[in-house]
Amino acid sequence: MHTGVPQPDRITVTVPARLHLGFLDLNGGLGRRFGSVGLAVSDLKTSLTIRRAKCPEVSGPENDRVRRYLEIMQRSLALDEAHAVSVAQTVPAHVGLGSGTQLALAVAVGLRRLHNLPLDIETDALKLGRGARSGIGIGLFRRGGFVVDGGHGAAAAAAPIVSHMTFPDDWRILIVLDPAQRGLHGAEEVAAFARLAPMSDAEAAQLCRLVLIKALPALAEQDLPSFGAAIRQLQRRLGCYFAPAQGGSPFTSRAVAAVLATLEAAGAHGIGQSSWGPTAFAFAASAEEAGRLAALARQCTHSEGLDIRICSGFNHGAEIVAHAQASVQNK
Repeated sequence: MHTGVPQPDRITVTVPARLHLGFLDLNGGLGRRFGSVGLAVSDLKTSLTIRRAKCPEVSGPENDRVRRYLEIMQRSLALDEAHAVSVAQTVPAHVGLGSGTQLALAVAVGLRRLHNLPLDIETDALKLGRGARSGIGIGLFRRGGFVVDGGHGAAAAAAPIVSHMTFPDDWRILIVLDPAQRGLHGAEEVAAFARLAPMSDAEAAQLCRLVLIKALPALAEQDLPSFGAAIRQLQRRLGCYFAPAQGGSPFTSRAVAAVLATLEAAGAHGIGQSSWGPTAFAFAASAEEAGRLAALARQCTHSEGLDIRICSGFNHGAEIVAHAQASVQNK
């Protein structure tokens, strides 16, 4: 007879890349610091499958990081048995697309679901060393779409998500990647933040105003020119602030900066750099308009070696799929 309902023997987690569109408050005078704006995007994804195994095994890209995350979570959850993780694809690391948070949370969520344990995304993120500044990676893992986090306060907790909105289906995002460059990360990133001059109250207030009074209402009304103008101004101000840590430029990659100039001159909206780059972005009102802009960008003399893609917004959280075992009959 049948032993019962088939039980999952492996879990696949797929999560999209994210764009970090800017910080809100690098002053901290009101008791909270950072705060950030982020968007989940299609096409670039991280996907892995986790199962029980006789001995630990990790295969595929970023296996050292996955192994480290797996060991931390197994200790945290007091799991004695071994697991195998197969990484099918990952978002490029240290280019401004949130690869570390996606990978860490994919391991944590996959392990919990495999053992029928409740999800605790925010707590696991902190255990795995994620979300030290921006909370958008955690929020987008859960929800997708367009999110704003409220920054870090005195408590040792993930920055709360204070706004979540759906990104319009018709809009497109042009993403410009430079495979030859990497953005600041790790100890270099910590040192860069330490060297930056304090941000003034007035500048932080203007950044918050751009998001609350311009970008979010424009997104709600699907007004791309206003939304793009808000993001572009946010990026210009932050680009000037971070330029001393980026060789005096608002952009990490000169080639990417040249392509962005072409896109802006051709009518693209809201151009900017995601996090420390070198990945950059621009917005278009439709797939047809995005195609026109991408063709112009690829014709730019500085585009050789760059990866220029057209993406959509990704309006739901990570995909978590349980694979069931075949039924077993006992005689």
